Amino acid sequence: MGSNHGKSSTIRDQSVEGTVSSDVVETFVAEKKEEILHTRRRKPNPRLSRGVPKGIEGELVVVGWPNWLVAVAGDALNGWLPRRADTFEKLAKIGQGTYSNVYKARDCLLNKAVALKKVRFDNLDPESAKFIAREIIILRRLGDHPNVIKLEGVITTKMSFSLYLVFECMEYDLKAIQEQERVKFSEPEIKCYMNQLLKGLDHCHSRGILHRDVKTSNLLVDKDGILKIADFGLSTFFDPEQSIPLTSRIVTLFYRPPELLLGSNYYGVGVDLWGVGCVLGELFTGKPIMPGRTEVEQLHKIFKLCGSPSDDFWLQSKLPNAKILKPIKPYRRILHTTFHDLPAAAVGLMDTLLSITAEYRGTAALALQNEFFTTEPFACDPSSLPQCPPQQRD
Repeated sequence: MGSNHGKSSTIRDQSVEGTVSSDVVETFVAEKKEEILHTRRRKPNPRLSRGVPKGIEGELVVVGWPNWLVAVAGDALNGWLPRRADTFEKLAKIGQGTYSNVYKARDCLLNKAVALKKVRFDNLDPESAKFIAREIIILRRLGDHPNVIKLEGVITTKMSFSLYLVFECMEYDLKAIQEQERVKFSEPEIKCYMNQLLKGLDHCHSRGILHRDVKTSNLLVDKDGILKIADFGLSTFFDPEQSIPLTSRIVTLFYRPPELLLGSNYYGVGVDLWGVGCVLGELFTGKPIMPGRTEVEQLHKIFKLCGSPSDDFWLQSKLPNAKILKPIKPYRRILHTTFHDLPAAAVGLMDTLLSITAEYRGTAALALQNEFFTTEPFACDPSSLPQCPPQQRD
């Protein structure tokens, strides 16, 4: 998304910008319904409450937060004061996320550049409010990590059902860098980006967070070459020790793993690692490696490259879409021959991350120990990574 430069202004408008899309709200609602059907009785949702920054149990949240946000975000607001909108100066619209508009702005109190993600929703829709609160809770749980975008504050008023999330300002995203004059990354540069991505994901997973939308346009890079995972609008909590049904209606199509396309509601870190494998291939080839236009075509492209599951899988599978999406003929895996001109260690890592069986993809921590990162040429320093003009984020 290109920049939209214009006259700067303090944030006083309450126009209907960045309305929560119906698809995103339906995703959240579908996930809630699946959880209720699974438990068969109403219980508190642990994914909206556990692991948030703790204060005194039952402590009143500081005065100034609107009641609807207190009701759904609870302890995640402890220790924070709501920021005032008139202490920020909008400079330019720089992006559009899953359900919001993003602006570059100046924090007039701290005199520094920030990014403001404006979210607005209609009426007092409980599920919409919970969806917004979940992103705040997740971002606060993730805290301050060098490879994860940091939430620095929230701007809201009692008079409106909209809010701004205040983030550190990042110069551009990985997709924009690659698309700039057909930049071709070197192997050390790709290793540097991938190392940072996997460290950020390992941090998320270790705190029980699935990102669920890993792609190049969600990987922001600052002027010093530091990569940060961003846009946690589709993220959720997970517990590897306790299987809870989750929606399969997540992850941008080009980066969506086969188990989600087949309708699985039970998954873990493998969905993010598949996205990492797609990003790795994209950085080497300069384009998405499996660009399907529909879910059926996407699954077909996956099977053509990565091979289709065994006959036993199809006979035993209880996944909702298994019967209708089973290929007419089996496909053998041709990943190594397709990418024969890439470094062998890179293809080896892709081979693991793009395993048809999610469990074989391993973890982000294991991927960081892969031969790809431990053999020459080694990753370059982030400061030597290529840059592009600011405000070119997608």
